[in-house]
Amino acid sequence: MSTKIDMTPMVDLAFLLLTFFMLTTTFAKPTIMQMTMPVKPKPEDPPQELPASNAFTIVMDEGNKIYYYEGLLKEGEPKPELVSTSYAADGIRKVLLERKRRNPKTVVLIKPTDKSNYKNMVDILDEMNITDQKKYALVDISKADEDLIKTSGK
Repeated sequence: MSTKIDMTPMVDLAFLLLTFFMLTTTFAKPTIMQMTMPVKPKPEDPPQELPASNAFTIVMDEGNKIYYYEGLLKEGEPKPELVSTSYAADGIRKVLLERKRRNPKTVVLIKPTDKSNYKNMVDILDEMNITDQKKYALVDISKADEDLIKTSGK
């Protein structure tokens, strides 16, 4: 007498596992934020100046501290008022929305210090996306900015 093996339950299990893994990989897709980088200017193009009235500078420091000031920090001009805030919704987000409402041509300059952390950079880029800032730039922090933080005593 010969034995007959029924493979139907095994095939059902294989298809269930295949469906399960296809579904979980669909849900596990990473989310990304689209960043548009400007085109490098040609050497013969004149440099473009940012008007101080359109500039808004955010400085990120160690210990999850964040500061901002309006305008540009230039030598020979009075130093702007450095204001401390937080990464909360009623902190920097509220400030960015208010600034954008007052001046839609605002360009946000993000300046992380050497002691700031990566999480803060991701948080501030998320805030740029949430507040729908059209123009922002990651800029190296200057010595004048670091001195402004030190002299403000915050």
